Amino acid sequence: MNDPRFVQTLVFGLLGAVIGGAVGYYAFIWIAHQGFYAIMLPGAFVGLGAGLCARRRSFPLAVTCAALSVALGLYSEWRLRPFTADPSFSYFFANLHRVTPINLILIAVGAYFGYRWALGSERR
Repeated sequence: MNDPRFVQTLVFGLLGAVIGGAVGYYAFIWIAHQGFYAIMLPGAFVGLGAGLCARRRSFPLAVTCAALSVALGLYSEWRLRPFTADPSFSYFFANLHRVTPINLILIAVGAYFGYRWALGSERR
């Protein structure tokens, strides 16, 4: 754990995850306003950004990115389609079972890509 390369991989990977997540979120919002629904985009871009910036294979980074992908996917869903009864995030989270199953499946697919692309590959 005290390996400087491990710390460097995590720091650069998380920085890339934040940048990728922001790009994915704004791309999702823009695409949604065009009439398409790409809810897996924010989560996938979290992993893509992390994988490109980390440049080393890291299982802890990939698991962290998967969790971030789920959180960003749920946040994106809430920002685009809050419930009309109460638009707060706490109400949305408490009534998550009322979100359509396909949206939850697509968020999970985005989290899978967030995990897989953040895992990266060992470069020689």
